[in-house]
Amino acid sequence: MNDRTIVYSTFYNPIEANIIKARLEDSGFACFLADENVSTIQPLYNQAIGGVKLIVFERDIDQINRLLAEDNSNLIDQNEATDNPAEEKMLCEACGSDNVGYGMATKKKFSWWVILTSVLVGVFMPFKGNKCYHCYTCGHEFK
Repeated sequence: MNDRTIVYSTFYNPIEANIIKARLEDSGFACFLADENVSTIQPLYNQAIGGVKLIVFERDIDQINRLLAEDNSNLIDQNEATDNPAEEKMLCEACGSDNVGYGMATKKKFSWWVILTSVLVGVFMPFKGNKCYHCYTCGHEFK
């Protein structure tokens, strides 16, 4: 019997690593996470240490692959069943592209009252930024 342990997967998000570890433990597989504490306490070191490592027994790899592949296929089936085909994607007002995302504005990041309040309070970094839709095709920003 081979009791050798190996790094099954590496995660840069400790929460995701714990979810997979919990799924494996619930299915009866022995596993543990390495470098989880460093990654959680000092997130900036995460890249340097190579992320959170999921350690499993080498003999369990085939069964773990089947279990996680089954979980992924069930998740994809559930997402397809809950998608609303009538739901439309946001389209750019300028070019009509659907390559649009919502997030921090790049052109008008801060409104005048935020800048004025920041100066009056003595905070040199504005505390609230504007958000809008941004077209990644033409660069147009809109509400």
